[in-house]
Amino acid sequence: MNLAEAAIFGIIQGATEFLPISSSGHLALAHYFLGTQEVGLAFDVALHLGTLLAILIYFRTDFFEIARALLGLNRDRQEAARLKGLAFFICIGTIPGVLAGLFLGDLAEHSFRHPAMVAIALTAAGLLLLAADRLGKRQREFKGIFLLDALLIGISQALAIIPGVSRSGITISSGLALGLTRQAAVRFSFLLSAPIIFGAGIYKIPEIIGTGQFNERFSLFATGFAAAAISGYLFIAFLMQFIRARSFAIFAYYRFLLSALVFAALLLW
Repeated sequence: MNLAEAAIFGIIQGATEFLPISSSGHLALAHYFLGTQEVGLAFDVALHLGTLLAILIYFRTDFFEIARALLGLNRDRQEAARLKGLAFFICIGTIPGVLAGLFLGDLAEHSFRHPAMVAIALTAAGLLLLAADRLGKRQREFKGIFLLDALLIGISQALAIIPGVSRSGITISSGLALGLTRQAAVRFSFLLSAPIIFGAGIYKIPEIIGTGQFNERFSLFATGFAAAAISGYLFIAFLMQFIRARSFAIFAYYRFLLSALVFAALLLW
């Protein structure tokens, strides 16, 4: 892999991590059909940390206010209590995804990355997104999220370990199915993603250092990280603006089209 390819994969990661179309699925398909060599674990971590930076910057006010509340610096007791509750909900929602990564990560990495499996996951999760967007009541705002919502959305996030499902797609679908507005579902989905992305990166760093990959291919990692961070921020901003007046249907249809193209390519490959 060269620097141009690293930048391309960083852009793919930044776009597909936040749009509900599956970053892992797109990366798996890109590697398979473009014939590029996967750099490995360290590069994947660099891309994910790039998207984490995008989340932290875009939602900096939310994270700053949560931190102030946890440190006892917010004088509004009612608001401080709400923010502490939100922090607790994010922690609870993160647990299922962490457990899935610990116990099923290797299985998913080796068993579910074939294009046919990715295409099936794209279609199945696309149907869920389309149904949730059309049938969800969309009446509950962000401040109306409860513990049960966080737990159920967190459980759904664990399914994103399968390439093609999409972490943002499945958590947004769950939020919509629970009656959240589109804006509330997206906002909670992105806030929920921060700790699991951070945890996955920190968990793998000792392994990366031990293999010496970081020093050997630093320029590739830095390029991918920067591309993922910049594109990630732009696509978060795009999606938050897009859903103010539009549905998620176009993303579901895109998933169906991509799935059909994948099967067609496999038949002709």
